[in-house]
Formats: sequence, structure tokens, C-alpha cells
Amino acid sequence: MSASRPIASGGDAYGTHRVLEPRGGLPQPALRLDNDFTRLFEGEILISVETLNIDAASLRQMEEAARARVGAEGDVEAEVAHIVIRTVADRGKQHNPVTGSGGMLLGRVSQVVPGRTGRDETALVGRRVATLVSLSLTPLRLERVRAVRLSSAQLDVEGEAVLFESGAHAELPADLPERLALAALDVAGAAPQAARLVKPGDVVVVLGAGGKSGVLCVAEARRRGGPKACIVGLEASEAAAAELSALGLCDAVPIVDARDPIAVRRAVLQSTEGREAHVTFSCVNVPDAEMAAVLATRDRGIVYFFAMSTSFSKAALGAEGVGKDVDLHIGNGYARGHAAHTLAMLREMPEVRALFERRYA
Repeated sequence: MSASRPIASGGDAYGTHRVLEPRGGLPQPALRLDNDFTRLFEGEILISVETLNIDAASLRQMEEAARARVGAEGDVEAEVAHIVIRTVADRGKQHNPVTGSGGMLLGRVSQVVPGRTGRDETALVGRRVATLVSLSLTPLRLERVRAVRLSSAQLDVEGEAVLFESGAHAELPADLPERLALAALDVAGAAPQAARLVKPGDVVVVLGAGGKSGVLCVAEARRRGGPKACIVGLEASEAAAAELSALGLCDAVPIVDARDPIAVRRAVLQSTEGREAHVTFSCVNVPDAEMAAVLATRDRGIVYFFAMSTSFSKAALGAEGVGKDVDLHIGNGYARGHAAHTLAMLREMPEVRALFERRYA
């Protein structure tokens, strides 16, 4: 289909014009979006999609569902592809109905529609970009899935998507492998949020510290906390814990399941000479880890839930139930300048870049 599409009036900066159900709502919580790209609206960017980067909680859920359906000898990757295609067909976006999360995408800009307030981005046409907003609010149409890479949570696809005027994006850097940049940009909010919260000499705990966002939180905590900070990275996976330990950024890397709050608290206290955390980051990809983060944190400390598997009612009511006076922060994947911040970190910390390259590039 030609990239030059007719333009309709009435485009809204926040994408309400693409919401089919319920009418008048915002795209992220919507049940269905309009993914008919035979016409575009004012302020939209049309992208020819090449790769979907699925968020960790969503990919884990889909992989578990796929294994349950096809069995130990079945084609799990093909079943995950089928789940994604079905979700996009039903909802007009990759919005996992179980986890409520999405991911982000990589593609080439096909058309920029006038109406983007204060910005002329027509020069983007033909350039490759990563979207910095969730797939759970991005209108998407898929023709097919060409490849599924479970280890990196990426799917190579053929399709199209639309970015609203309010949607952030970043051009792919020339000096970093594309898949590495895509993996880092998927969690680009982690490092700058950590930079805002960690102070020199803090005790910092990171749950799920061996994953993408966890590694970035550990790295930023070490940079901001300095040599006197105590950084504890907890991992359930022995392989991920070994990779994390090899970075040399953590003072301790206990292997413990984040769903066991008492075991987590015990491991933290053993690693810190009895001190609770000033700041705890939850970067896990499993549910029911809320109380581990709460119990690891001192009164008037901060718990930052970056994981999309978090139940905020469990966190709030659970903290109340155990008498923990902690500040509970909802993780925000967006921070002003977050893409540049995270890519600069990879350039400045070669050991972190090398880890990302081994996994994702």
C-alpha cells in the first residue's frame, strides 16, 4: 500500500480519535483502537513496523500460555506469534489483556501528517525510529510475524503503526547495534528515574536486578550512590545473577525469589549488615513481588515499582498491613531526556554495554 495516505481532520494530540471502545476514552485503557490506516489524521506519524519489543511481564505471560497450549515438544515461538497476531486483530494494538502491558516498536517513518504543534518533523520520513510510548496505546496492524526471539523479547514483523502527536520517539543511533538500542530504549525510563532518587551513600536494593531495567537501575545507582553506597541486586536466576556479579557494580547479589518477601528481607539484611534500603527498585517480571520490595525498605524510604507486573493495591494495602511507612512510587517509563540519558550510559559504561550486546545485539 502506498505510504501517501489521505488526511482526515479531527486528529487529537492524545489519540482519542482512534478509540473505538469506549468512545471518548484515551488509547491506553481502551478496549479497541482504530487501526485502519487507509487514511491518517492530523498530527499522526505513520510507521512501517519492523520489530516489536515486548515488555518482560507480557512476554513471560505469553510464553507460559504458549507452553501450556502446545506442550513441551510444541512450537512455542509460533504460538507466541499467534497470540500477538490475535491480540492485535482483536484490539487494534498489542495490549496484553492479562498483564495490561505492551512494549514498544522499531520501524521506518513512512509519512508525517501536518498538525504537530510547534514541530516540523517531515525530515523524519525514511528514517528509522523507536517509539518511546507503550504498544498498549499504539494503533497497530500486522501482516505477519517473521521471527520470534524469546531470549530478547523481540518479534520481527511486517506491519504498520501510528504515533500520535503526544507520542515520543527516538531516532536509532548510528554507533550502537539496532537490537541493543531497541532493548535499552524499551526501559529508557529506568536509569533517569534512579538518578533522581538515589543519593550518595544510600543503601539501594534492586529486585530483578539481572534484567534490562534492573541492570540499568543498578548501574545508575552505583553512579549516583558512589563508592560508599551499598547496592544489593537480587535475582532468582543463577545465570542472570552470575552476569550481574561479573559487572562489579553490586556489593552483593543474593539468589532469591522475589515472591518470598521474608526470604528477600533476610537476604537484604544479611547483605547490608542489618540495614534496610533507602531506595528499593522492583524490576521483576512476575506478580506477587510487591511485599518483598516493601519489607526490604526502611521507614520513610522509597519503593519504586518499575515492573508492569505490579499490583498497586497489593503494594498499598500490604504496606499498611505490615506497618511500613514508605513512599510508594508508580514507575513512569517516561522521563524528559530519558532516551539520550540511557544511550549515553551504555556508551560511558562499557561493561554494561557489553552485557546488553551479548543478550540483545
